[in-house]
Amino acid sequence: MRIHFIQHEPLEGPAGILDWAVAQGAFTSFTHIYKGDAFPAPDSFDWLVVMGGSMGAYEEDKFPWLKTEKAFIETALKNARTVLGICLGAQVLASVLGASVRKNAYKEIGWFPVTLTQAGLDSPLFKGIPSTFQAFHWHGDTFEIPDSAELLASSKACRNQAFATLDNRAVGLQFHLETTWASAQDMLKNDAEATNEKGPYIQDTATIFSKKGDFLALEGLLIRFLENLKQATAP
Repeated sequence: MRIHFIQHEPLEGPAGILDWAVAQGAFTSFTHIYKGDAFPAPDSFDWLVVMGGSMGAYEEDKFPWLKTEKAFIETALKNARTVLGICLGAQVLASVLGASVRKNAYKEIGWFPVTLTQAGLDSPLFKGIPSTFQAFHWHGDTFEIPDSAELLASSKACRNQAFATLDNRAVGLQFHLETTWASAQDMLKNDAEATNEKGPYIQDTATIFSKKGDFLALEGLLIRFLENLKQATAP
């Protein structure tokens, strides 16, 4: 198994996804956008995992590399690669699939429950995962659901939390399953002012890091989800 990661910022890495990949014995490679790395050939990987970042998927004028990244993701999809987008990555993937991306009504930062839709309950991607579970969030934008995909999960602050195409080869998660204690510390360093803002769905730092049990539970959810994705997209 070969997994290629697109990382947009130094402190927003694949965290638990990389841990799982290493445990699988997978070959891993990276495009670090912030270093100006080139994109690989589509036949050099099986999965493409697109990570988060503080920029907006619609900010192509400010971040011209977004156009190149979107073209690369489109090529990966045309070559039947599995594409998993996380947070910004999900928004970029939604944009590639023809959906709009915009500011959400609320910023959602911290631990908040996510509930599966009926399509999510029926999806092989969420087999063995509770219908409602605690997820980690760090976003202010949201995506519309592409016409070729189904809405799989929602939260009170953000209706569109997950989508997948019918073949499960393009999957977007607005929430974070990959977050570890250490990677959450990095996210805080990357956006230190976020938890000082006021809002009904913004938790302060003390609250976020008091949830040690949630970090442990998240690891189990991530492993189950990735195993499901692996099985659902097996040749």
